[in-house]
Amino acid sequence: MWTMTSAPLFPCGRFAPSPTGPLHFGSLVAALGSCLEARARGGRWLVRMEDVDRPRCRQAHADAILAVLEACGFEWDGAVLYQSARDARYRAVLADLRALGAVYPCGCTRAELAAAHPGIDGAPVYPGTCRGGLPPGKSARAWRLRLEGSIGFDDAVQGRQCQHLPRDVGDCVLLRADGLFAYQLAVVVDDADQGVDHVVRGADLIHSTPRQIYLQRLLGAPTPDYAHLPVAVDAHGQKLSKQTLAAPVDAAHAVPALFAALRFLGQNPPPELRRATSAEFWAWARAHWRLARVPRALGQPAPDYHEENIT
Repeated sequence: MWTMTSAPLFPCGRFAPSPTGPLHFGSLVAALGSCLEARARGGRWLVRMEDVDRPRCRQAHADAILAVLEACGFEWDGAVLYQSARDARYRAVLADLRALGAVYPCGCTRAELAAAHPGIDGAPVYPGTCRGGLPPGKSARAWRLRLEGSIGFDDAVQGRQCQHLPRDVGDCVLLRADGLFAYQLAVVVDDADQGVDHVVRGADLIHSTPRQIYLQRLLGAPTPDYAHLPVAVDAHGQKLSKQTLAAPVDAAHAVPALFAALRFLGQNPPPELRRATSAEFWAWARAHWRLARVPRALGQPAPDYHEENIT
């Protein structure tokens, strides 16, 4: 458990990719924005592998992501943290939540929840079937967080956000039926343990933030500042991802890719920076980064940074 009076000794940001595939342009945007904001605050910048969903993650992907980050000139502080090595820590926090009466066992299957109405993030809103106890004939499969009331927060890019937790998302799973811990628990524990005081990430995660703030408050963990960057989308308006066959970042064209990401983030770099050295790019980006210039949008078309006529 943490105390609300605890605070990082100095600013700390992080980039936390899931190693389910190679680093694509959308992930590069998140890495660049989070790194530049951490450095602008005079703080540390960490890299964390969110590989808690082990069936979907591969060490080879994690290694490739780190190699591309290095080729692009990113420098992170300390060792890379892997969520897959943190089960004991998550289990201890879940025990604390059980002692608080904040979680309950759930016996529902995905098929049983398929008919539930979709929430703000598109996932089914849990109807509360097991909230008052397991119905006859059901056995515990997962553990859910009992969500109550509304949460609001001021996002540094997207502005004021408000969410009524039971209506908009419903009680979320913290320990899955397959025995794996869920992202919502892992991210809160890791941010608190690592002293992360500001989170810069893609806007696809903005609807998860109220749940995370609610859990932080339950645990007495500090709540970071949040800034959700526009996500890069393809020609069909879909977020770049492994599922949409997003092209990996070409380390041989690192500076053009970084230049495109910086422009995507509204920083208006001069055209000549596209052909600069890595050191020149980073010097300009660090000196000119302003979070206030990032467009207030949930998504934007991804550019083709291989185009030679970018001006």
